[in-house]
Amino acid sequence: MAKYTRIEVAQTMAAQGMVPLFYHADIELGKEVLRACYQGGARLLEFTNRGDFAHEVFAALNKFALKELPGMMLGVGSVTDGGAASLYLQLGANFVVTPVLREDIALVCNRKKVLWSPGCGSLGEIARAEELGAEIVKLFPGGTYGPGFIKDVRGPQPWTSIMPTGGVEPTEESLKAWLGAGAVCVGMGSKLISSDVLKNKDFQTLENRVKDTLQLIAKIRQA
Repeated sequence: MAKYTRIEVAQTMAAQGMVPLFYHADIELGKEVLRACYQGGARLLEFTNRGDFAHEVFAALNKFALKELPGMMLGVGSVTDGGAASLYLQLGANFVVTPVLREDIALVCNRKKVLWSPGCGSLGEIARAEELGAEIVKLFPGGTYGPGFIKDVRGPQPWTSIMPTGGVEPTEESLKAWLGAGAVCVGMGSKLISSDVLKNKDFQTLENRVKDTLQLIAKIRQA
């Protein structure tokens, strides 16, 4: 069962301004990634549902977070059907992110009051997601649409909260463009948690990168 309510998760996503995305089959490496992100100031991370037995890795990492990282909200991404969503909810996922809009996932998550963020690529999909109770919708792939899409959607729908994933980089130029267009937060995977960091187990660099990115987001918002 999720430890944190969907409102708590949505507020943390908005406050943090960034959702790190990560997958690796090595549980011990995953723990170090979680710890580095946590020490860098992140209080929320999306574990990507990829690879065989990914749910077993998630279970171990969520137990670790609950025990060692107070306040860390671990969720799951790349969930493609209601069955997979149910499985991860049994393992304590605090939120579910999907690449597409699927109503079966909405029903599963809403039943247990867990935040779900569906991947949308049109105003019609966004509207339907909100009708199904989505607090934050995911714009995916973000790089295909660009910041202008968010700005245009929020013109007629200022209540819509959008999280672009894909095409976002931890640079001032990129973050200014997305946040300035009205993104509530951004999702970042390999641009933040790079393959070099994982290969070299350079967790100090990751911690610094997370810290710098969060500070940059705060600076842009204040401006």
